[in-house]
Amino acid sequence: MHLEEKMSKKLISIVIVPNWKTNFRTVTIPKKAIRIMIIGTAAFAVLFSYFLVDYFSMTMTKAKYKELLQENRSQKETIANYETTISQMKETLNNLENYIRKINVLAGIQSPDKITGEPGLGGGDRLDLKGDAKLTREVTPGAIQAIKQRAESMEKNLSYVLHFFENQSTSLATTPTIWPTVGWVSSSFGPRIDPFTGRNAMHTGLDIATNLNNPVVATANGVVVKVGFDKYKGYFVVISHGNGFSTEYWHLQKYAVKSGQKVERGQLIGYVGKTGKALGPHLHYEVHLNGKPVNPIDYIIEE
Repeated sequence: MHLEEKMSKKLISIVIVPNWKTNFRTVTIPKKAIRIMIIGTAAFAVLFSYFLVDYFSMTMTKAKYKELLQENRSQKETIANYETTISQMKETLNNLENYIRKINVLAGIQSPDKITGEPGLGGGDRLDLKGDAKLTREVTPGAIQAIKQRAESMEKNLSYVLHFFENQSTSLATTPTIWPTVGWVSSSFGPRIDPFTGRNAMHTGLDIATNLNNPVVATANGVVVKVGFDKYKGYFVVISHGNGFSTEYWHLQKYAVKSGQKVERGQLIGYVGKTGKALGPHLHYEVHLNGKPVNPIDYIIEE
C-alpha cells in the first residue's frame, strides 16, 4: 500500500496495489474526514475506557453494598436478640422483686399493705403479679446499668433475709407460704360484688377454682383446731399455726383430718368440693393474722 499526498493539502490519497494485479486503485479521502475519524476514534477510546472503569466500579460498589446489607441484617438481628434478652431480664427481675417483697413481709421487714398486684394462679403457671407491665426495650449502657443495680440491690436484700431466716426456721415453718390446691384464682381478696346478693361485699379470702375432689393441703405446720359443716362454708377445716397465724379451708367435699391433729406443710387435709354456699367446685382459702383476715397472696412464695 502506498500513500500520496496531493499538493492542495486538502485531500489524502490512498493508493491500493494488489499483489496479484498490475493495475492499482486510488482512494481519495478529505483531510478533514481523516481528522474527524482520528478524533472520533480517540473519543470512542476515551468513552470506552470510562465505561469499563465505571462498570468495574459499579460492580465493586454493588458487591460492597451487598456485603454491607448482609452486615446490617446481622447487626439488626444481634440488636433484636439483645433487646429480647434485656426484656426477659427485666421481666425476671420484676417477678423476683415481687417474691422478695413477700419474703420481706414474712421477715417483718415490710408491711403487707405495701404489696400490690394481681393474684397468681393456684398451682401450675402463675399470672404476672404486676399485671400487664410494659417493658421498655432499650439496648443502652443506661438500661444495662439499671438492671445491674437492681440485681445488686436484690442480692443484698436476699443475703439479709437469708441470715434472718436462718435464725427463724421455726417461724417460717408455721407461716402459710404455699398454695393449698392446684387451680386458678377465680376471685381474689378484697371488695367485690357478691355473686348471690349482687351487692358490694368484702371477700376475705381467695377462691381457687379447680376440679372436684382435687387434694387440699395444709399451707404450714400447725394444729387442726376445728372441722365441721356450715350451711355457708360447707365442710371446712381450721388450722392454727402459731405466731398469730391461722388458715381456713371451705366448701370441701370431705375433710381428711380431725380436730386436735398436728399437721405439716403440704399434708393432705381434705378434697375440693362445692358444699355450702358455692356455685361450683372451688376452694375458699383464708389466712388470718391475729384474728384479722389478710390477703393470702402476700404470703405465698411457692413457684
